[in-house]
Amino acid sequence: MAVKGMLTLDELRALHENDEIDTVVVGFTDHYGRLLGKRFDVDFFLDDTVTGGTHSCDYLLTADIDMEPVPGYSYANWELGYGDFHLVPDMETLRRAAWLPRTALVLCDIEGVTTHEPVSVAPRSILKRQVERAAALGFEAKAASELEFFLYTDSYRQVHDKGHVGLDPAGWYLEDYHLLQGARVEPFVGAARRNLGNSGVPVENSKGEWGRGQHELNVRYAEILTMADRHAVFKQCLKETADSADVSVTFMAKPHTEEAGNSCHIHLSLWRDGENVFAGESDEFRWFLGGWMRYVDDLMCFYAPTINSYKRYQDGSWAPTRVAWARDNRTAGFRVVGEGPSLRIECRIPGADTNPYLAFAASLGAGLAGIEQKIEPPDMFVGDVYAATELPHVPNSLSDAMDRLRSSDFAKATFGEDVVEHYVRAAEVEVEAAARAVTDWERARYFERI
Repeated sequence: MAVKGMLTLDELRALHENDEIDTVVVGFTDHYGRLLGKRFDVDFFLDDTVTGGTHSCDYLLTADIDMEPVPGYSYANWELGYGDFHLVPDMETLRRAAWLPRTALVLCDIEGVTTHEPVSVAPRSILKRQVERAAALGFEAKAASELEFFLYTDSYRQVHDKGHVGLDPAGWYLEDYHLLQGARVEPFVGAARRNLGNSGVPVENSKGEWGRGQHELNVRYAEILTMADRHAVFKQCLKETADSADVSVTFMAKPHTEEAGNSCHIHLSLWRDGENVFAGESDEFRWFLGGWMRYVDDLMCFYAPTINSYKRYQDGSWAPTRVAWARDNRTAGFRVVGEGPSLRIECRIPGADTNPYLAFAASLGAGLAGIEQKIEPPDMFVGDVYAATELPHVPNSLSDAMDRLRSSDFAKATFGEDVVEHYVRAAEVEVEAAARAVTDWERARYFERI
C-alpha cells in the first residue's frame, strides 16, 4: 500500500515539471543520529546524484557534537587525511519534506569512495547487517519507536541566548492525556502531525505526557529499517517545524532535574510469511526476549549514548531502573503487550536521545542471539519493579556502559570489533567532555559555600 508523501522518481520529475519541487535534501545520519547532508537543485539531482551519489567528508562520522574533529578514531583521523565517503541515495526513502517549501528528502547509505562497500561503522549500515542476519534466519523484523519531547515557547535562538536556563515550557502543570493542554499546543503539534503525515511518516496520535510542556507523538510501526528512517525524519521534521514557528523542542533524555525524562520505547516483533512469530508466546518469543535481556548491559551505549541519558533512570519516574520483564507493567524495563498477531516486546530503556539505527540494531542483534542460543528469559516479574532491589540495575553511567561495551565479546562477534572500537571512542568523547565541563550545579553548590 502506498504511503502518503513517499515519491517515485517519476513523481519527483512530474512535481518538478509542475514547478512544485525545486530542491532535494540528501541526508544521512551520523553517530549521534543527526541528519546531515546537502541540498541539491532538483535538475542536478535527477541528472547526476540519483545514479552517481555524492561525497562528504568522512570526519562527519567522528566529529563531536560541536563538529570538532576528534582524535582517537581508527576510521577517520588527521593521519589518514580526513578523506571522503560516498553517499548513495536509497530511492525507497524518497519523500516530500512537507515542512519545507518546494522540497523533497532522500536518505543515504554510506560507502567507501574506492571500495563502494558499506562503511561498517555507519549507523544505517550496522542496522542493515542485522536485518540481513534476520532474513538469513527466515525472519522479518517489525518495529515502532515512541518518541517523547518537551516543547517550549522560546525559540532555539532565545534558548541559546538564555544559556539554556529559565525556559518557558508550553505547559504549566503535569498534563498527561489532558485534552485542554493538548488544544493549547495544537498549533505546533497539529502542524507536526500534518507535516509528518505528508512526508511519508504515517501518524497514529499525539498526547500530553507526564511533564510540563512534554508531549508524545506516535507513528505507525513498519519494517525495522523503514521505522528507523521514519524516526530520523521525525526528529528533523519536529525540530525544523519548531524553528519555523519560533518555538523549540528537545529530545534530551532528562532536560530538567525536577521533570520526567524523554523516553523512546521500542516495540519489536518478528514475522515470517506474513505471520507474527511471537504469537502465542512461542519459543522464538521467549528466546528473543531472553537474548534481548541478557545483552542489554553490553549494548547500553546504543540505548543511552550521552552523559545525560543516565539521569533519566530514577525510581518512580516512569523510566525503568532494573532489568526485568512483565506483562503490561510500566515499571519493567521489558513490557510484553498485545496478543495474537499484535504480540510484541516493548523495551522501555532507551531515551529519546538514542540513535534509532543503533538502538534497533542492538535490539535485533541481541534478540536473534537469544534465538540462536535458545536463551530462556528469567521468570516474569509481578509487582513493582522499582521496589525489587534484588534485580540487576541498568548501568549507572555512560562510563560504566562504555566499559561493558569495550569488554563485550558478544558485541564484537555480533557487530564487529571495528564497530565496538568506534562507539567506545564515541562514548569516551562524551565522558571526557563532561569531565572537563564546569556546570551550573557546581557553581550553585560551591561558589559561596566551599
